[in-house]
Amino acid sequence: MPGGRLTIPGDIRRKYDLTAGRKVKFELTENGILIIPLVTSEEVKSNVGFLGTGGKLLKALMEDKKRERRS
Repeated sequence: MPGGRLTIPGDIRRKYDLTAGRKVKFELTENGILIIPLVTSEEVKSNVGFLGTGGKLLKALMEDKKRERRS
């Protein structure tokens, strides 16, 4: 089993949809640790087109991400 386990209170899990297996990012700050839920590809796909742009914004975002990875 990869990684460790962390117990998060139920009210916080429900508020941020932190279900078993949900991927999160830990970010260190001067005030403590932020736990950031990562967006899944299914969530992205389910929201494609809701702005009525025909997926142009998603395409631009994906291109930006590719450039970011290359840097």
